[in-house]
Amino acid sequence: MFINAPLPFINSFIDKVNKAIQEYNPDKCLTRIQKNWIKFCIMSVLMTNTVCWFNFAKTSMGKCSFAALSWMFRKSKIPWEILLVSSTRAVLRRHGITEGCLGIDDTDKKRSKSARKISNVHKIKDKTSGGYIMGQSLVFLLLITP
Repeated sequence: MFINAPLPFINSFIDKVNKAIQEYNPDKCLTRIQKNWIKFCIMSVLMTNTVCWFNFAKTSMGKCSFAALSWMFRKSKIPWEILLVSSTRAVLRRHGITEGCLGIDDTDKKRSKSARKISNVHKIKDKTSGGYIMGQSLVFLLLITP
């Protein structure tokens, strides 16, 4: 499994997101390298069904290393806050959504006592037994539209 070029819908999505970034803040925009990196990451998520730099590096067939991918994520000057707002706007425009409200859903996921390699595992109150368990609290935001 390898990636040659992003799918056409990913190219158009990133172009729309970049236009939304420029509408939000005319001084900011994604560079060509940043656009290509984001396109590659979206393609890798679709291809591998994971968010893992090692798997992304494998799908690139040696074109991108683990270190280069993680450096771009940690050190590049991508306007992350504006990127989140702009990508949300692009999705809402694409589907013609003009109104709605946010719903919050939370759930607790039980984990084993020795789960050290899983992120954000901590002691949480078990609602059924009244005791404490090791687990994760997952919170989902849902957009509810007419």
